[in-house]
This record gives sequence, C-alpha cells and structure tokens, in this order.
Amino acid sequence: MDHNDIDYTPKSTTQLRRIMKPRRFALLASAAALSAALVTGGYLTHDFPSFASPAHAAEGAASPAPVAGFGDLVTKVKPAVISVRVKIDEDSRTTPLIRNDDSEDQMQGAPFQQFERQFGFRGGRDGAPKRHEMVTGEGSGFFISADGYAVTNNHVVDHAKSVQVTTDDGTVYTAKVVGTDKKTDLALIKVDGGKSDFTYVKFADKPARVGDWVVAVGNPFGLGGTVTAGIVSARGRDIGSGPYDDYVQIDAPINKGNSGGPAFDTNGNVIGVNTAIYSPSGGSVGIGFDIPAATAKLVIAQLKDKGTVTRGWLGVQVQPVTADIADSMGLKQARGALVDSPQDGSPAAKAGIAAGDVITAVNGDEIKDSRALARTISMMAPGTSVKLDVLHKGEAKAVTLSLAEMPNDTQKVASNDQSAQGEGRPYLGVRVAPAGDVEGSGQKGVVVTSVDPEGPAADRGVRTGDVILDVAGKAVSNSGDVRDALKQASDSGRKTVLMRVKSADAAARFVAVPIAKG
Repeated sequence: MDHNDIDYTPKSTTQLRRIMKPRRFALLASAAALSAALVTGGYLTHDFPSFASPAHAAEGAASPAPVAGFGDLVTKVKPAVISVRVKIDEDSRTTPLIRNDDSEDQMQGAPFQQFERQFGFRGGRDGAPKRHEMVTGEGSGFFISADGYAVTNNHVVDHAKSVQVTTDDGTVYTAKVVGTDKKTDLALIKVDGGKSDFTYVKFADKPARVGDWVVAVGNPFGLGGTVTAGIVSARGRDIGSGPYDDYVQIDAPINKGNSGGPAFDTNGNVIGVNTAIYSPSGGSVGIGFDIPAATAKLVIAQLKDKGTVTRGWLGVQVQPVTADIADSMGLKQARGALVDSPQDGSPAAKAGIAAGDVITAVNGDEIKDSRALARTISMMAPGTSVKLDVLHKGEAKAVTLSLAEMPNDTQKVASNDQSAQGEGRPYLGVRVAPAGDVEGSGQKGVVVTSVDPEGPAADRGVRTGDVILDVAGKAVSNSGDVRDALKQASDSGRKTVLMRVKSADAAARFVAVPIAKG
C-alpha cells in the first residue's frame, strides 16, 4: 500500500459507476430548428445567437463574426507534440497493461479508466500480453525545451526498457527517462543526442476557466498528430485516483494513445496533461481529465532538477469535516480538515496539533477539506514555514511550523470511508465494556461488545470489537462515561456526537453518529 501524509481511500469502481451511471438523453431540437441554426451561423459564432423576433431581425442587426477556427494555433503547437513508444518487460510490472478477461469491471465498463489500461498499450495478436514477453505501448507527450526535454505520463513509461519518440515530421529518436512521479502520474523524458532546435511549448501561467476553449493534440490509436477541440467542462475533479486529485475536466475527445499529451488554450499554452477518461465503452464520451498545468509545472521542474519529487510533510492523518461532524463539534460550516491524530515526531505533533483539531487555513488560504490540505502541503518544499489556522476545542488559534520532508514519499494512507467504525453506547444501539477487561483491546477506552443492526451506530459502520477512545472530546473508560458524554451532547442541542474510534485493522479516527432517543 502507498502511504501519504493525508488519510485517503479511493472510491471503488462500483461507487463510480453508480455516481456516473450513463443516461439516455432525448433529442430536443427538431430537424427544422437545427437547419435554421446552421443557416444563420448560430453554431459557428463566438457568441450564442440572440433569439430576436422577426421584426427585430428586419432591423438589420449585424451578424456575429464567424469563428476563424484553430488552424493557426495548431500550426504553431503541433510540431511540439510527440508520439511515445515504449517496450516493457511485462513481468516487471505490478499490473497488466491490458486486461483481456471477463471481470465485472471490464464487462460493465469500469467508468474511470486510467490510460495505463485503456490508452494505447498493446501486446500479442489477441491484445493480451504473454508472460515473459516484451510488450509495446504507445502514448503521447510534448517538448518543453529546445534541447529535447518532454513531458508524458508516468504510466506510459513505467518500467520501460526502451523509449522512442516520433516527432510531427515523422523523425524517430531514442529517449531516456529522466524522472517519474507516480502520485501525479507525470514523467519527464529527454531525447538522446545533441539536437537543440526542437519546437516546444510552455505551461499556462493562469488556470483555465470553465467554458474556455481547449485543443488536445496526441496519438490516439497510434494515429499521431491528431487534433480535437472542446471546452473546459469543470475544474477540481476528484476521480479517486490519489490523494492529490485536482483534475481539469475537458470535453475535447481523447482516446487510447492520448495519454501524456497536451491540452492547449487558445494562446498555445498547455493548460493540462491528458491522463484519464470516463468511459463506459472504452472510447471517448466527451469526459476527459487533465493534470493541471500548475501541478505539472512544479513536478516537472523537480524532475528536471534532481530526477525525483520531494514534498513537504505535515505529519497528520486527517479526514473531511462532514455535516454530521460539523454539527457534533458545533461548527457553522462543514469545512476544513479534521485531525485524526498527529504522527509521532512530525512537525504537527511538535507544534502541539492534537487529535480533534480542525485545520481551516494554510498561510491564510482557506482549506476546504482534507484533500485540499494534502494538495496544498504537497506542493510546498520541505523546510517551508507555514502558518496554520486551527480550531482547538472550539477556539481559534494560529500555529506556525516548518514542514519536514515526506519520509520516502510514502506517508501512510489510512481509510477515508465516512461510514467506517461507529461507536457504542446504550442510546446508539450498542453495548460496551472497559477495554482493560477485554483481552487484546488495550487499556484505553471501551470496547463495543455487541451492536444492534437496526441502531444508528450500526448504520455508521459500528462493528463488534471497535474501541471507543473518547466521546465528544472526553476520554471514556466505561459505559457510564459514554452515557454522560452523550447526555451532555444531547442537552446542548447536538443532534450528533463525535467519537474517536480505533479498529483492529485501522488507525484511530473520528466518526459522527446521530444521537437516538431511546
């Protein structure tokens, strides 16, 4: 298991299927309406056509100027885009390049598909790589310097034995991998040799806005130099691929082989690196995901400088503040990152950050949730001094500390499932016993000895054997402590109570459980 500074558990494929279940949409425009729109140029203008009455139309208002197209832009940037071809020893990989089985994920579409499985890798005649065999893979990339440095995806060149790139004019070069970063799925490669006049492109300085034009260029299905266009559909997408998910969603069609290719704004700057799609069928349905330029710029700079990426480390396990947790803590908004526990010897522990604290801002910038905290800290260099705004037992305070370096870049990833572990108390449909009275449960807290399957605690995932360490911020050692804490929370008008629970197979974490009236 990879480890990270921030608690995180990806959504399962089943959950993603349920969230993104395809629907059939009715065609609302009639053929006549469509024809009229095409005649008037309504679909070929910068602005949407106004819906004027015939009388107004007769007044002779000027028609909007037609879009010039993307020809000049493509002429400018297309020579910087490359096709990337790799040879990989299949046995060296931890997962297959291509799946050719009848698994549930394949039959039902596995909607969020990493390019590693869906974007252009291929192996024997039936598409299934054989054991002890060198397989080939194809992706995309783009030059970022005249001397041959190029960006692609980590999964395109992961464990590659050899790398070749083909430029837009058909010239083939060998290349070497300079460095990779699995957490952001980015890689930096460099063409071998002394040539120093490659056409290259730059990352955009400003984030793309939703609704902005975007042009993707790449190597779909091995058809190098393919151009597609669309708009930025959304920003800040979390698709469950890692703790730093912050994807730009685009509707410019991208398919197998586009992996690692660029998405451009109308100025010819790279706004994102194509990385994943939502696809029930394996082909483009107009929902693609790009690594943002800001992230790529920072990661690639480190890879070019030293071949690896070092990240700032705060040293906390955190979870989002849900509405239930906010209510149980008396917070007005469900925002911030709730600290489950600081790790021993970490900057957070040394600065006095404690379990139950809520980190609400970093250097004055609001923290929306635990992922935002993960991304913010990971983009800072070790040794950086940061100021954290923290809610400690309901009181706001500021904490200043220096970030350490993430140990081996593998800080622990703990479960972030909001339904995991609940607590036990009579009001909640559970029975408890002092932890010291149950062998193997330690000496702190109370052990859940039985759970009413119809009770609110069971609904939040309470399991027999869970250890409740504290309730509403107070340590508990017997059932009386639990009842008293619940009563105080109820008397104060709380509808939920926040508890810290530890399971045998997981770190301690906070869970908000509704207070039932028995």
